[in-house]
Amino acid sequence: MGIFEPFRAIGYITSTVPFSVQRLGTETFVTVSVGKAFQIYNCAKLNLVIISPQLPKKIRALASYRDYTFAAFGNEIAVFKRAHQVATWSKHVAKVDLLLLFGEHVLSLDVEGNMFIWAFKGIEEHLAPIGNLQLTGKFTPSSIVHPDTYLNKVLVGSQEGPLQLWNINTKKMLYEFKGWGSSVSSCVSSPALDVVAIGCADGKIHVHNIKLDEEIVTFEHASRGAVTALSFSTDGRPLLASGGSFGVISIWNLNKKRLQSVIRDAHDSSIISLNFLANEPVLMSASADNSLKMWIFDTNDGDPRLLRFRSGHSAPPLCIRFYSNGRHILSAGQDRAFRLFSVIQEQQSRELSQRHISRRAKKLRLKDEELKLKPVVSFDCAEIRERDWCNVVTCHMDTAEAYVWRLQNFVLGEHILKPCPENPTPIKACAISACGNFAVVGTAGGWIERFNLQSGISRGSYFDMSEKRRYAHDGEVIGVACDSTNTLMISAGYHGDIKVWDFKKRELKSQWDVGCSLVKIVYHRVNGLLATVADDFVIRLYDVVALKMVREFRGHTDRVTDLCFSEDGKWLLSSSMDGSLRIWDVILAKQIDGVHVDVPITALSLSPNMDVLATAHSDQNGVYLWVNQSMFSGLPSVESYASGKDVVNVKLPSVSALTSSEADDDDMERQVLENSGALQASSFSISQKQIPELVTLSLLPKSQWQSLINLDIIKARNKPIEPPKKPEKAPFFLPSIPSLSGDILFKSNDSEADGDNEEKNKKDQNSMKNFDALESPFSKLLKSSWDSKHFLDFTNYIKSLSPSALDMELRMLEIIDEDIEEELIKRPEFISIGQLLDYFINEVSCKNDFEFMQAVVRLFLKIHGETIRCHPSLQEKAKKLLETQSLVWQKMEKLFQSTRCIVTFLSNSQF
Repeated sequence: MGIFEPFRAIGYITSTVPFSVQRLGTETFVTVSVGKAFQIYNCAKLNLVIISPQLPKKIRALASYRDYTFAAFGNEIAVFKRAHQVATWSKHVAKVDLLLLFGEHVLSLDVEGNMFIWAFKGIEEHLAPIGNLQLTGKFTPSSIVHPDTYLNKVLVGSQEGPLQLWNINTKKMLYEFKGWGSSVSSCVSSPALDVVAIGCADGKIHVHNIKLDEEIVTFEHASRGAVTALSFSTDGRPLLASGGSFGVISIWNLNKKRLQSVIRDAHDSSIISLNFLANEPVLMSASADNSLKMWIFDTNDGDPRLLRFRSGHSAPPLCIRFYSNGRHILSAGQDRAFRLFSVIQEQQSRELSQRHISRRAKKLRLKDEELKLKPVVSFDCAEIRERDWCNVVTCHMDTAEAYVWRLQNFVLGEHILKPCPENPTPIKACAISACGNFAVVGTAGGWIERFNLQSGISRGSYFDMSEKRRYAHDGEVIGVACDSTNTLMISAGYHGDIKVWDFKKRELKSQWDVGCSLVKIVYHRVNGLLATVADDFVIRLYDVVALKMVREFRGHTDRVTDLCFSEDGKWLLSSSMDGSLRIWDVILAKQIDGVHVDVPITALSLSPNMDVLATAHSDQNGVYLWVNQSMFSGLPSVESYASGKDVVNVKLPSVSALTSSEADDDDMERQVLENSGALQASSFSISQKQIPELVTLSLLPKSQWQSLINLDIIKARNKPIEPPKKPEKAPFFLPSIPSLSGDILFKSNDSEADGDNEEKNKKDQNSMKNFDALESPFSKLLKSSWDSKHFLDFTNYIKSLSPSALDMELRMLEIIDEDIEEELIKRPEFISIGQLLDYFINEVSCKNDFEFMQAVVRLFLKIHGETIRCHPSLQEKAKKLLETQSLVWQKMEKLFQSTRCIVTFLSNSQF
């Protein structure tokens, strides 16, 4: 275990596997693949409802039916019921490429032409296929479809061009269609009988009658490229949607046999899947550009418009930064998109607007990509002025202007920062001052200029007057930074020169040379340390005020890609193209942890609370989150779980936080908890590793433990004002006598009835004896031996009880009649009261479930206080409980008083 453990990946919407659509009741759900896991979205708002566990290999095909999802990975098929894997089908020798839902069966087809038939009713018992067949001849399957009303028949398309119609019941090929001399890339059945649409790699769509083997109509994509997806409309409109390898969606009118409309920039990459929702004018599309979109046909001219969508980066992110106190992540990717990801809720993630790109592209007849800003190479943000004006500055690849963004409105700002208009060169570095009023930018020509963010006006340039030059550095400016008081501005040049400037006067105060070419700098405003990375893979830390090097870290064997200080300045995190992530202790001047991943880290950012680390990787479109274990473990020091100088191999976080086996274990644990009646309390179970000097709260709703204190008031308030009145005209009922056995006894004057009543009374007496012998779980737990596990079980049980139920359990132990002392101490109620006092002493001293225990102790003393006062043995335990409570509360009160004094002092101070 290291300091940072893999948590999950965000920003993944879909992959290159076609999605599966199903309808449950009135709602429609779509299942999409995201690498080794799948996600299920509700089409009503495209909100995420289920994320599956991680599979060993990437998913190659999907199918779904009701609560079941079938995912092919490698040569196996995983069967999930909702998010839990219930079976694995493994009969294929080759990789499974196609899955087809076929009534109560699933057909799987591998690359070698082996087709297996699986029954998914009684999955746990029947893991073997009920049938299989082998496709004949040189035939590599590429698509499969079941024509409507064709009983037990499927149509299989091939990469060679021909199509075959098979009867899976008799396992015979019924007919072979010659094809059109091009590979079949997609095939779909139409609402009309005997008609299918076949898309080919040459860009042609053939609407074919398979009963007569006659072609009805042929369409051809103007953009050429393969036809990768097809779908027929089912709402009564004669429409056929087709998707191509260039991201264009074409809508064909089948009645008029011509093209009706084209969505030119539907996606930035190849269309993977298309599907018209059942009986709705809505088309869903997925693409390899990591996006899922819904189009609605509700305009007068019949053209579709974008209804809703979910998207992520279509190319790897270059820069990432935590924002909004760690709740969001700003990410700039190679796909020219600037995005805001939500760490908490994926639905809140969005792309920042670049101001009417689609509208301008449509007028100029260009693609959206051609009008978007070039990829961001560096950016900086400041939250302090978010509500006032633009608070983000971005530098773009080979661009001589810097752009500002207003995150409050998620839009590109109105100002463009243009340094050195006489000799414009690409901007390479930028920084925003701590006050949020100024932005400083550095160019490839060595020019550094300051701008006002509110007006976008230049506020002066920084010149090195000692050498009488009209620029700040000889070569490219690789980084700029500002201190926390707008006193100093630090800049670094590519040739290794670092300069410290007076921020306001723009005069050079000091400078030094590193001795080798610099790659990147990071400045920490609190401790005043500047971290530099040179091309010799060495990280050097400089004190900007003292002008000397204070730390030097060696260990990376390849180019260092990014640096990041922790919020308190004690840690420095670095990533390299050698695949390592290293954590350096600035105070101890040594490496305290290191991990190695298969895909090199290109960017990283640590949240302000230091609880989550975000990383971006080469050739990966998502952002990966890592959890800081030191924030949640009870271990006393970092050395207890950090690897020190060693670098440990770690897998990247997955889309799902659980693997398939972990999900099964979690499911089994829930079943055990359900059987024991403690499911409600399971979510509130505490860790046995108590963090020293801290108080643990129960996480129960406030009303639950507060109701224990005010239970008498609640009962009095809920007491009826008047007793229930008998209605004047009551219906006729046979008078009955209540009984403990549960049988109904009717009053009767007959002697036979009296005899029956005597028998019933005997049954009642037996039932009474059995009733006395019954014990509640509360009593059983009290009689068990006290140990740490028993304390935890008892705590979970009482937390699962409602306030009134817990009050009743405590009152059941109340001693009403007075006995002789020797007999009294042997009574179960007396023993249970003593055990409860021992339990309270342990829980209060451990400071577990603090607020809940205070309420329970108060209720307990209110009920049994008189009994404790009258017996010396109980008085001793009560005195020990008082001492423990006083000691714990004194520490708490001291902390409260200290905090109260600081808050009072700060609130009365004027800065």
